Amino acid sequence: MKNIAVLGSTGSIGTSTLDICEQYPERYRVASLAAGKNLAATLQQCLRWRPAFVSMAEEETADLLKRGLRESGADGIEVGFGAEGSVRAATLAEVDFVVCAVVGVAGLEATYAAVASGKDVGLANKEAMVAAGDLILAKARETGAAILPIDSEHNAIHQCMRGGTQAEVKQIWLTASGGPFRNTPLAEFAKITPQQALKHPTWVMGQRITIDSATMLNKGLEIIEACRLFDLPADKVRVTVHPQSTIHSLVEYVDGSILAQLSVTDMRLPILYAMAYPERVPSNLTFDLTTLSHLDFQQPDFERFPCLRLSYEAAKAGGTHCIALNAADEVAVEAFLAGKLSFNGIAQTIERVLESTALRQPESIAEVLEADGAARDLAHSVTAGALAVV
Repeated sequence: MKNIAVLGSTGSIGTSTLDICEQYPERYRVASLAAGKNLAATLQQCLRWRPAFVSMAEEETADLLKRGLRESGADGIEVGFGAEGSVRAATLAEVDFVVCAVVGVAGLEATYAAVASGKDVGLANKEAMVAAGDLILAKARETGAAILPIDSEHNAIHQCMRGGTQAEVKQIWLTASGGPFRNTPLAEFAKITPQQALKHPTWVMGQRITIDSATMLNKGLEIIEACRLFDLPADKVRVTVHPQSTIHSLVEYVDGSILAQLSVTDMRLPILYAMAYPERVPSNLTFDLTTLSHLDFQQPDFERFPCLRLSYEAAKAGGTHCIALNAADEVAVEAFLAGKLSFNGIAQTIERVLESTALRQPESIAEVLEADGAARDLAHSVTAGALAVV
């Protein structure tokens, strides 16, 4: 029996994780939860799972949750809030495995704390690895904590790399759906609306990751994450556009063999793989090969998707450039969704922030968060039109 902490419990990955726990009650018990601001959903999760501890994003919501638990007769659940609460949820003594699914750098401190405590981590928060991957991996080597990727692409790579040694890997291929605009004429990009960008052709996801898929910045973050998770240089991490999203990623070995991982487009499968590793457990998440009529693969268009180019540049530079890439994107996407920035302005904002960010290698989580804050300030200045071109 594994005791599970779910960080980001009311999001899509969090609810899928709890669904896995529901399907395998003999294997998994929910020990702690960390949620955002969704009070009603968190209360229902607490009543269903009776975790020892639950954290909310803000103190006011935490107080409301406490009252709701009292009125429901569930007084034995401890409630916290903020970053400190998320860290406690991740490091609770009885927790064996932590699913980190908090969006953005908000999950960074809890992810690092979990690894520092020697907890095995299922990582769905790519921003933590992008911003502080070197620090997290160094701490994991020190404590013996395992980091299992939950992102479908990195999870696929992890599975394929069980077929050979690290030295035998020639390169890896991350597949991308291409988003909703892979065939849209470039001349129309300036007119793309948030409503159009939020219509992903394959996946149902949160707003930021859906916009990132439309710009392919999401794939760019995955390049950086892959470099760190699998200890590969950026030129050995390739991207191919695969609209069917059937093959989740591939590993090419030095002898010419290519191993690909295929499965249903259901995040419960990579979550289950990470939670059960190194074991594979039976599931009903089967894939019907007879539904495959063809598989398409295309080279990504760097002119159409400049965020991909910027991501490769940041991956090669490392340090504060990776932090700035992610931070600037978060700010730019927020401005785009609010109607304050054009679709093309997302990449333009990121590029200007990168040009204005001095390259250095942070040596602590505090320095990572400081660099993140500085990049966000720059991005806000750019989106407000206050920063001169560098």
